[in-house]
Amino acid sequence: MQTVDILFTNAHVLTMDEKMNQYNPGAVAVNGDSIVAVGPEFEMSAQYSGKETIDCGRKILMPGLVNAHTHVPMTLLRGLADDLRLDVWLMGYMMPVERQYVSPEFVRLGTSIACAELIRSGVTTFNDMYYFEEDVAKATAQAGMRAVCGQSVMKFTSPDAASYEDSMEMARGYIQRWKDHPLIVPAIAPHSPYTTTPEILHEAAQLAMEFDVPLHIHIAETAFEVENMRRENGMPVVPYVKKQGLLEAKVIAAHCVHIDAGEIRTLLHAGAGVAHNPSSNLKLASGFAPVTKMLEAGLNVGIGTDGPASNNDLDMFEEVRLAAFIAKAVTNDPTSLPAATALTMATRIGAQALHIGHLTGSLTPGRRADLILIDITPLHNSPSFRRIHDNAYAQIVYASKSTDVSDVMVNGKWLMRDHKLLTLHEEELLAQAADIAKKIDSFLIEREQSVLSKLIALGGSAEEESFEAQIKVKITEGHSIAEAMKKNGIEIVRHRHYKEHDAYFAFDDPSQGRLRYREDDFLDEQGSVTMTRARLTLLGQKREGALEHNVLLSRSRFLAPATQSLRFYREYFKPKEETSITKDRERWLIKFKDTEFFVNQDTILEPELGRFVELKSRTWSRRDAELKARLANELRAALGISDAETMTSDYIEVAKPA
Repeated sequence: MQTVDILFTNAHVLTMDEKMNQYNPGAVAVNGDSIVAVGPEFEMSAQYSGKETIDCGRKILMPGLVNAHTHVPMTLLRGLADDLRLDVWLMGYMMPVERQYVSPEFVRLGTSIACAELIRSGVTTFNDMYYFEEDVAKATAQAGMRAVCGQSVMKFTSPDAASYEDSMEMARGYIQRWKDHPLIVPAIAPHSPYTTTPEILHEAAQLAMEFDVPLHIHIAETAFEVENMRRENGMPVVPYVKKQGLLEAKVIAAHCVHIDAGEIRTLLHAGAGVAHNPSSNLKLASGFAPVTKMLEAGLNVGIGTDGPASNNDLDMFEEVRLAAFIAKAVTNDPTSLPAATALTMATRIGAQALHIGHLTGSLTPGRRADLILIDITPLHNSPSFRRIHDNAYAQIVYASKSTDVSDVMVNGKWLMRDHKLLTLHEEELLAQAADIAKKIDSFLIEREQSVLSKLIALGGSAEEESFEAQIKVKITEGHSIAEAMKKNGIEIVRHRHYKEHDAYFAFDDPSQGRLRYREDDFLDEQGSVTMTRARLTLLGQKREGALEHNVLLSRSRFLAPATQSLRFYREYFKPKEETSITKDRERWLIKFKDTEFFVNQDTILEPELGRFVELKSRTWSRRDAELKARLANELRAALGISDAETMTSDYIEVAKPA
């Protein structure tokens, strides 16, 4: 008889192996960190004796659950901003708060809280993507859990890196240091195609292949993402990442909500794994992933919770049940995605999707001893019918709750016994989390009171505290500014032609100024659009003052690239009112008496206000602005528009009554 460290007896064993073997009553033998044998109790008891024998009391003994996609430090951002679109939630709230607060200490605390929640809900392995991922790995290993931990890489400045090159360097060092850890599989995680570049994707794939580690990425999560990819690159998301060489690595593709049959085949042939996130996709209204089609094709599809800021929990029992229910509703077929398949996605198939199926996901000899005990006798799960062989799977998926998990073991070591956590102290973690929440609340309360603060929080803003002296006059249809400049020998530095679409946001507090969202369509000589540029400008009060001869003095406070849609900015800034103006603009940069001026010839198309000429010059000095005001009037005379009707209001003031 062979002696092992632990012999589990009197259990209903669900192996979740390829044959879906189950033994009731069954036994499992564990030695060190691995499973030695699994089988019927009477056979196992005859072959093995345990230094410790554990009577499981007829509980379900099965592999621990595998959370295939999450961002565990975001437990500290749980409930921060809900009921928003994905882009508003991510760019408007998550990323600004992360830039302000995320640090190695923040990440370790958030990860520890997540590990406590995951262990309590029967999860033994998770797949993570975040910043300071080495600190995620440290906290996870200390808690005793198994994880694939992917260092995030983006084209933007992030909390842990000033550039993507810094992120790549961090990822390389981290992977080298953790490559052979018994619990942590290091990985690289280019966030998504739309937050990276082709160069980043290619370089990330090369790094993953160099060290033979997984590559974790968000793929086709929203229809908006797919539409943008088609418009900008002429192809769907999966062909795009394949073109960058990404699929040569061991890819873990999170979401895959909006992919077609061809893309499914492409992922299958590349050996990629997919992480399905039902709660997150429902909450953010991202859509329904074609899970049954992926499984039918042979793809390894695991189940994930996504981050606790977009779910808002890490409860895999809830996710497995939702995965089964949604598949049935989407296909209009109650036999679609049965309970046994859903549970396999959360165990063996999930581990295979993470490229660690050789380590965990099933109770088979040689796999690590990652296992859980589930009590199926509580009121909400009674009675138990035995005539159907697979009834245990249905009981777990359709009736069990995460609180039914009583014991959790990872790598042969106990993390929870009889509902008591052994490696983490919840009370201390909760007290620290409450302190973080107070600080973030104060930050957001202050930010929400200022349009400028909200603009800066988006990133990329540049201060432009310049005065702008300008004259605006209305001209007749036949007057040509271009001809007038030629006659007077005015030096033309540059000429451009645009169609401009402006949306002005006004707020309850006029002192906040106006925010202008502008899309410039650059036109060629034939009037065809060659390029489009979008910008945000926070304008000061409608009029700083007046100089001689009705020269307006205003100032433009902040400029920022508009990287999101107009809808995004409406939902993010929540203006009191919005006014739209569309105009055809010819713009010249000229030199007049050694001073630069912009000359704009505008035809206001919507609303139909007529034709105007603007003469503008910028400065940082009010005194210089007064000098330029005099020069502007001289230029006005040189262009032959001295007698034209002067406008002392900007277009927005004229357009609003219209």
